[in-house]
Amino acid sequence: MKTLYSALFLVISTCLGHSAEDKVFKPDVSVVYKTIGETSLKLHIFNPSGHDASDTRPAVVFFFGGGWMKGSPSQFYPHCEYLAARGMVAMSAEYRVKSRDGTSPIECVKDAKSAIRWIRANALELGINPNQVAAGGGSAGGHIAASAGTTTGFEEEGEDTTISSIPNALVLFNPVFDNGPGGYKHDWFNGYWEDFSPMHNINPKTPPTIVFLGTNDALIPVATAEEYKARMEQQKLRCDLHLYEGKTHGFFNYKKTENYNETVAEMDRFLVSLGFLSAKSKTETTHE
Repeated sequence: MKTLYSALFLVISTCLGHSAEDKVFKPDVSVVYKTIGETSLKLHIFNPSGHDASDTRPAVVFFFGGGWMKGSPSQFYPHCEYLAARGMVAMSAEYRVKSRDGTSPIECVKDAKSAIRWIRANALELGINPNQVAAGGGSAGGHIAASAGTTTGFEEEGEDTTISSIPNALVLFNPVFDNGPGGYKHDWFNGYWEDFSPMHNINPKTPPTIVFLGTNDALIPVATAEEYKARMEQQKLRCDLHLYEGKTHGFFNYKKTENYNETVAEMDRFLVSLGFLSAKSKTETTHE
């Protein structure tokens, strides 16, 4: 396994082109996907080399972590650049948070659904396949991606809900799954947790999901992720759970190089299995 991850590290490093210490990630373009009052929210987009609007590539949008309170879309720029190098249109979204916008987690989920809907509505201009739109995120960002894939309601008023806000796949890094009694920050969700908690809203439309979690995560218990996986499988839905021994919350971030490389390699394999990415050629595998 160590040999495999070392090999994949070389491919990932080649795709990114720099070490974790000196790499600067820059989106190809940033576009406004939603305006609420005086607040404009952007998608920061990384395109594959030679990408054209006439293409129909798979897409992914990531949502940063920060407890619905803070955070930056730059957290997932490395993931975006990697996936763009593999052929996807990869985006990292801004969304409203309490420290900047005075909002609650409800607005965070609304913004996630708006972002997915906007991507589909603008598929022709973006050069993407509207039936291959994945969503991902870390911690609270994982929560709002999972909420888009599970909950009904929490849609922004005035949007065209005939365009689906449900992603076609989920890539979740130590996500907040459970807002119910005993779950993370349950007291924040009094009165609406039953409709809001991904754990309690898994349904036949919930997309195939991959989950990454450290066994020493102080915020998200392993038992919570295992229960989520079990509930998915009860409905004959796919949920790949990858546990990382001794790792803590946020273990997957880019500057934690070994963890980042391992989780990106698994993310790649998951997306290949769904047809979002092409399998690496024998030549690429040889040079890993």
